[in-house]
Amino acid sequence: MTYKLPDLDYDYAALEPHISARIMELHHSKHHQAYVTGANAALNAMAEARESNSFANLPKLQKDLAFNLGGHVNHSIFWQNLSPDGGEAEGELLAALNENFGSYEKFKNHFTAAALGIQGSGWAYLAWDAIGNRLIIGQLYDQQGNLAMGNLPLLMLDMWEHAFYLDYQNVKADYVKAFWNIVNWSDVAKRFASVKANSRSLLLG
Repeated sequence: MTYKLPDLDYDYAALEPHISARIMELHHSKHHQAYVTGANAALNAMAEARESNSFANLPKLQKDLAFNLGGHVNHSIFWQNLSPDGGEAEGELLAALNENFGSYEKFKNHFTAAALGIQGSGWAYLAWDAIGNRLIIGQLYDQQGNLAMGNLPLLMLDMWEHAFYLDYQNVKADYVKAFWNIVNWSDVAKRFASVKANSRSLLLG
C-alpha cells in the first residue's frame, strides 16, 4: 500500500480572502504531493534494501521517510482543520480548552504565540497527550521534530513560508490572525472525541 494525495472537501478558492486559491493550489497539488512522492520513494528504497540485504543507506532512508511522511500526515490533518464556514469551539472541546489553558482566549493566545515563535519552518499544533491525558500546545520543527511519541494531533497550523508568503509576505501575524477565521472546529471536536474515547494512557500496568 502506498500513500496518495487526499482530495480536499472544498474548492481551492473556498478559503478566500483568508487563504488565496493560488496558494491553496500550489500548497496542495505541488508541496503536499512532493511529500507523498518522497514517502513512497523511501518505502520503495527500504524494500529494495531488504531484498538485497544491504542497509548501508538505511539511516538516510529513515530520515527521508520521517520527513516526508511527517509532511503528508501534517497536511492531511491541516486541510481537514480548515473550513470556509469558520466558527468557534464549543461543547466538550471548549470545556476542555478552558480547563487545560484557563480560557478559550488564553488558548488562542498561547497557540498564536507558538505559531509566531517558530524559528524557521514548522508547525504549531494542539494535541492530546496520551500520557498526561490532557491537551497540550507545541511546535514542530520542519515536519516532524519536537513532537513526543503519544501526542495525537487535533489542530495544526502550517508555518512554512509556502503556506502564506504569496498572500502575507513576511507578516506572519496577519496569516495567523486570518487562520482563526477558517478553523473547522467541528473537525477538531471530532478528533478530540475520538482520542478521548479510544486512547489509553501509555503508562499501563
